[in-house]
Amino acid sequence: MAANVALLSAPSPSTSTASSILRRRRPPRRSARPRRAASRPSVVAAMSDDPIKEWILTEGKATQITGTSSIGGGCINAAQRYDTDAGSFFVKTNRRIGPAMFEGEALGLKAMYDTKSIRVPLPYKVGSLPTGGSFIIMEFIQFGRSRGDQSALGRKLAEMHKAAKSDKGYGFYIENTIGSTPQINTWTADWIEFYSKHRLGYQLKLISQRFGDSAIYEKGQRLIDNIHPLFEGAVIEPCLLHGDLWSGNISSDTNGDPVILDPACYYGHNEAEFGMSWCAGFGGDFYSSYFEVMPKQPGFEKRRDLYLLYHYLNHYNLFGSGYRSSAMSIIEDYLRMLKA
Repeated sequence: MAANVALLSAPSPSTSTASSILRRRRPPRRSARPRRAASRPSVVAAMSDDPIKEWILTEGKATQITGTSSIGGGCINAAQRYDTDAGSFFVKTNRRIGPAMFEGEALGLKAMYDTKSIRVPLPYKVGSLPTGGSFIIMEFIQFGRSRGDQSALGRKLAEMHKAAKSDKGYGFYIENTIGSTPQINTWTADWIEFYSKHRLGYQLKLISQRFGDSAIYEKGQRLIDNIHPLFEGAVIEPCLLHGDLWSGNISSDTNGDPVILDPACYYGHNEAEFGMSWCAGFGGDFYSSYFEVMPKQPGFEKRRDLYLLYHYLNHYNLFGSGYRSSAMSIIEDYLRMLKA
C-alpha cells in the first residue's frame, strides 16, 4: 500500500459535490465560551472513544444522531445506518481487519464516482476503531424495491468502462481485497502478464499454500503459460473495473437507477468485469446494452470462462474445496482447447 494514503474527508451529505478523498481530517470544533472550558476534556474523551460518532458530529455537519439501525452486512463486515439531523450515513465496520481494506474500497468508490456514469455511494471517512479493527463512513443510498433495469445497468457500466482509462497500465494505486483475499495491483504494462501473475497465478499460489493442492496448481500454471492465443485480435485497454460485480453488490435507488457497491477496483480488460456473472444474473438485455456502448471484441466467448476462473479460484481460497471442481473443470477445458 502506498504510504501516503491519508484518512478521508468529505462534505456534508446534503451536497452532491465531492471533496478531496485524500485530505487529513480537521480537528473537532472548539467552544469559544470560557465558561465551558472546564467540561471540554470529558467531552473530547467521550468523542474520541467513538470515532464514527466524532466524525458525524464534526465533519459530517450533524448536531445530533437521532438513531442507528443494523442493516446486515456480508460475511466479512457489519453494516449500520446512522440517522442524523444532517441526513443519513452508511457505516461498515470490521472488528478484526485494519483500515487498509476500507481505504482500498474508498479509493475505488471515489474513482467510480468521479466518472459520473453509474451511481455509487460516495465515501467520506476511513479510520481505526479504538478496540481494534476499522470503519468506513459513506453516503447512504435508499435502495428501491428491485435490482433495477438490466438494460440500464449494462449501459451505465459500459459508460463507466469507457470513461475511465489509465495511462499507467493495468493495476491500481494501492492493493485492495477481493472478499478478504489480498488483490495485488502492481502496475503492469501488459494485460496478459498482469492477469496471469496477479490474478490467476496469485490465487493458484494461495491454494497451493493453504490446501497443498498441487494438481490444480500445476494445471493452472500450464494454462497460464498457454493463454496468449485466447486474446488474438482483441483490442485491450485498461478500463476502471468494479472488480466484484455479483448480485449482492448490485441494486437500484428509489428512482430505479442502477447502483453498484462494495468494489474491488482496478484497471483491467473490460471483459474481466463479467467474471462473477455466474452469480450476478446478467441477462440478454444487460449484454445487448453493454455492447452498444463498448463493442464486443473478437474471441469474447472463448475468453469468458477465463475470467470466471479467477473468481472460482478465489472462492476456493475463501470458502474451501466446494469450488475446486468448477475451477478445475475450466482449467482442463482450456488445456484441451489449447492442446497444452
